[in-house]
Amino acid sequence: MSKAIDINGVRIGGGNFTVIAGPCCVESEEQILQIARCVKQSGAGLLRGGAYKGRTSPYDFQGLKEEGLELLLKAKKATGMPVVTEIVSADHLPLFEDIDVIQVGARNMQNFELLRALGRTDKPILLKRGMANTLRELLMSAEYIKSAGNNQVILCERGIRTFETYTRNTLDLSAVPALKAMTDLPVVVDPSHAAGKEFLVAPLSMAAAAAGADGIMIEVHNDPEHALCDGEQAITPEQFDEVIGKIMKIREIIG
Repeated sequence: MSKAIDINGVRIGGGNFTVIAGPCCVESEEQILQIARCVKQSGAGLLRGGAYKGRTSPYDFQGLKEEGLELLLKAKKATGMPVVTEIVSADHLPLFEDIDVIQVGARNMQNFELLRALGRTDKPILLKRGMANTLRELLMSAEYIKSAGNNQVILCERGIRTFETYTRNTLDLSAVPALKAMTDLPVVVDPSHAAGKEFLVAPLSMAAAAAGADGIMIEVHNDPEHALCDGEQAITPEQFDEVIGKIMKIREIIG
């Protein structure tokens, strides 16, 4: 069993199954507050939302940045949910003082100076697997954080790049039991970035739960068709509520 990491009363690992949910990008106060209240009501434990976005194209929406962090914290105050958001530069660390979980995106998994800087903090770090990285490389990146003094690392499988182009990435669910055999760190799965298509999120979420993941991270948007980022893989709050119901049934079966 993986060790438990406590995030303001919400535990990831240690036999707990934790759902992290929210939009890819924070777009407005109204948007993030509405989504936060919906996902909490459905059973999410943590709120995710991007303020700084590392995008493939420099012309794509890069996030609201510091304003986005402020809006996330407003949603945290309104709902009581701890928040998870991505950091793209160690220079931004002072802005993340009130953020509960700092996410390292796939593109930064081997940004070793960033990992060392995060290792000097006392915050839980959600470390995503790089799109072309092995499990051993993921664990070595976790070691960069741990060796600097921070043992609060959560691993995230978010799909790897293969020859298949129908999905955004190929979700490697074998990574869940494999990582659990290799480490005691909690392992969560991000089906949204793996699939890139909203109709695949529910079955992949259920499969992740059945594979023994300690949690899932799902992108939820109140108006996916008009989302500023990755709307094609976001599900609505209504769909999210259905997914959570199905996942809980699987959790009951597997114990």
